[in-house]
Amino acid sequence: MKKISMIILLSSMMGLAQIQTPQPSPSAKVEQTVGLTQVTIEYSRPAMRGRTIMGELVPYGELWRAGANKNSTLEFSDAVTVGGQSLDAGKYALFIRPGESMWEVFFYTETENWGLPEDWDSQSIAAVVEAPTQTLDQNAESYTIAIDQLNNNGANISIKWEKTQVTLPLEVPTDQKTMASIESTLKKDPKWRDYYNAAVYFKQSGKDLNQAKEWMDKALSLEEGKYWMYRQQALILAGLNEKEAAIKAAKKSLELATKEGNKDYIRLNKKSIEEWSK
Repeated sequence: MKKISMIILLSSMMGLAQIQTPQPSPSAKVEQTVGLTQVTIEYSRPAMRGRTIMGELVPYGELWRAGANKNSTLEFSDAVTVGGQSLDAGKYALFIRPGESMWEVFFYTETENWGLPEDWDSQSIAAVVEAPTQTLDQNAESYTIAIDQLNNNGANISIKWEKTQVTLPLEVPTDQKTMASIESTLKKDPKWRDYYNAAVYFKQSGKDLNQAKEWMDKALSLEEGKYWMYRQQALILAGLNEKEAAIKAAKKSLELATKEGNKDYIRLNKKSIEEWSK
């Protein structure tokens, strides 16, 4: 009886065992915050493996699924603009019709296809972006979708394989969301950091420096100033051409940074004091 039970157990274990091998087109996931917007890309990455890609494996003029296996998808937490085309917040499948000098990139609302949809539905096309091709110096061995050249208001979505790359400019609603956040927060019970963050944002985004100065003064009245707070105050004052006040704030930042042993702020403040004293 024990022997029979052991045979059954071993048979069950053998039935559950599976050989694991590497996938020819491994899956990839890119998660990136751009400004205040979450961007998520999920796709599979086929490799060249000695093949000619553009014009052969991926024919010119024909619709391609922009990767391998299940649809490549891009998801945005906010309404965005890609290549000048507006897209609502949501998830989109990516399809491409490549040409030698230009690609048509389709954002498609049906995302659960395996490969191309059986019935291409023009009503499911949320946007089409035309993007010129660029020639790379070296082969991109694996198909790659990346997000780079980040700034507060956008980034570039790059798609490359073999020696071809296209770039899709991405614009996100950072300023709109930040201004709404500043307005609503400062109407309630703002803390020193709220005033500080609002002031720094206005300075960095080229907005009203007088308003930034007022908010920074308020932040420093509510909290014992740190070297990095006085540094930002100095930069705001310098932007207003109030050099004497800027030097005073920079010296305070330098004093506090010296106590804390922060060499970067020591160097920055000394450089600014020298520059503004001329």
